[in-house]
Amino acid sequence: MAEPGGDGLAFTCPVPLIGTERILLAHGGGGQLMHRLIEQVLAPPLSNAALDARHDGGVIALPSGARLAMTTDSYVVRPLFFPGGDIGSLAVNGTVNDLAMCGARPLGLSAGLILEEGFPIADLGRIVESMRRAAQAIPVPVVTGDTKVVERGKGDGVFINSAGIGLVGEGIDIRPARVCEGDAVVLSGDLGCHGIAVLAAREGLSFETTIESDCAPLWAPVLALLDAGLHIHCLRDLTRGGLASALVEIAEAGSASIEIREDLIPVRDDVRGACELLGFDPLYLANEGRFVAFLPAGEAARAVEILRQFDPARQATRIGDVRPRDETAVAMRTRYGGRRVIDMLSGEQLPRIC
Repeated sequence: MAEPGGDGLAFTCPVPLIGTERILLAHGGGGQLMHRLIEQVLAPPLSNAALDARHDGGVIALPSGARLAMTTDSYVVRPLFFPGGDIGSLAVNGTVNDLAMCGARPLGLSAGLILEEGFPIADLGRIVESMRRAAQAIPVPVVTGDTKVVERGKGDGVFINSAGIGLVGEGIDIRPARVCEGDAVVLSGDLGCHGIAVLAAREGLSFETTIESDCAPLWAPVLALLDAGLHIHCLRDLTRGGLASALVEIAEAGSASIEIREDLIPVRDDVRGACELLGFDPLYLANEGRFVAFLPAGEAARAVEILRQFDPARQATRIGDVRPRDETAVAMRTRYGGRRVIDMLSGEQLPRIC
């Protein structure tokens, strides 16, 4: 449901946030309040080395010396079908992308479907076929799954939980804590298409051009970076909370500050126009086929050259650098020469985005 907001449109959505005694229903899902919920309530009781890395997946060392990455995510996007994708392709690509951000070759996925009573079988078949095509394109098998049905009105059609495991290659150590002064920040492509595509489908909006989700698997471009021998320190896909939230999370895990340049960040004209019309900031919009890479500045040009060989990364570019730590974790040089502090939003511009 849309309602007026001080900075444009705000969207309400039942998402757990911190209260004094119980979970509250409020705006959010990818901002400061969800971050506090994770850091103050969820993570501390479960603390261990893999979880405490605050990465897109946990890396587990096996007795043989091999290392596996494991990740899980739940998909509650509304609507289920949108230009450029659907909840099925989103679940497969999103899970594989989290593994890729750990530098892990995907080995297998699980699929847990929670179906609402009365959900059309034809739509379910369409979703599962989309999952099959997405998995085959990577390729990675869906090796196990589960299905539950809940009462009518209790499940909003279908929710999907997907987990994935992947093999981390020898010598690969990709995690937020490795980001350091002197690193370059490389962005794989333009921002905001997924968020605007889902919004348009949800709210029945139309623009002069069709904006499609950027939903895509990212393992191939990541593998190319690794095969080239580049010293990748950290990778992060720009899903819920967008580029801005990802950079803040990474900066908080390290001992350096990040500075980016607004004029170097690619945003399509139609996406920028939609953002201006609706009061959104493309830095905070969710993406499902974009990531940032942190690596030594001397390797940035080579990384951009490699990434531009792949469809999801044709507009890859260096957007900033990691600097000595100061009081500001993330800042942006605006196109007018000013300096803007980048922080997480208190809520989220567009909930139910993934």
